[in-house]
Amino acid sequence: MIRIACVGIAVMDRIYCVENLPSEGGKYVAQTYAEVGGGPAATAAVAAAKLGAQVDFIGRVGDEDTGHRLLEELESLGVNTRYALRVKQARSSQSAVLVDARGERIIINYPSPDLPQGGEWLNDIDFSQWDVVLADVRWHEGTRQAFTLARNAGVMTVLDADVTPQDISALVALSDHAAFSAPGLQRLTGSSDAESGLRHAKTLTNGQVYVTHGADGCFWWENNRLHHQPGFRVDVVDTTGAGDVFHGALAISLAQHRPAAEAVRFASGVAALKCTQPGGRAGIPDCDQTRSFMSLSV
Repeated sequence: MIRIACVGIAVMDRIYCVENLPSEGGKYVAQTYAEVGGGPAATAAVAAAKLGAQVDFIGRVGDEDTGHRLLEELESLGVNTRYALRVKQARSSQSAVLVDARGERIIINYPSPDLPQGGEWLNDIDFSQWDVVLADVRWHEGTRQAFTLARNAGVMTVLDADVTPQDISALVALSDHAAFSAPGLQRLTGSSDAESGLRHAKTLTNGQVYVTHGADGCFWWENNRLHHQPGFRVDVVDTTGAGDVFHGALAISLAQHRPAAEAVRFASGVAALKCTQPGGRAGIPDCDQTRSFMSLSV
């Protein structure tokens, strides 16, 4: 069984489903509303657990109702939270998520200012116990510390390289695999073109670099050339969490020493199936469901 640590943020997603995403100020009525756990690393952890891995979530939450609910949900979905830090008298992070009838969404994240940014407390954790450490860029100092400890222990590192205010060059350099969102790659490199962006990103790391482009699939740089996995066609209900799920599935496949093309195809299938259900986690498939789906999508 693959052992994985997912390092980063856990967020309470407050999801409002509307017919169309607002294009101007005004009052709007949601058709449905739900509160579910989110956050890149936390949702990746749920995906990895659903795919059969032994998973630990390492992150910070407030010691209040929202924080308790976030960790309880993770535990109920098979994710161990023994290394999560509950910060006294602190609020947890949360997001407002608007999802339209086509599954597209707008996310407004509020990162709690109460949660400590430093990652020094991770020094007390033995990172050699995992096969792979996946981390997001939303807890910058935690990811840098976790990746440093993981690399010192000879453990593979996978970066969820999405948009964040900080310069993530140092995190990319510590990554064995850096999987960017298209906006994340553009912010880092200044290029909206997958090939030129990945060429630039590759100069920052000895590892492998990837970029996801939603329905257009995933591109990656390998053996000095660009490769592409097209997106799977599904009836999209909600794209929330698709990238997070992709990263969790990719990390599991890479830890199993799968070739990049196979790992990317598997992760793409998992992410596509997630999009067929509302919320960031409800549609995450297991390995059998994913392989069955991919066998019918040749």
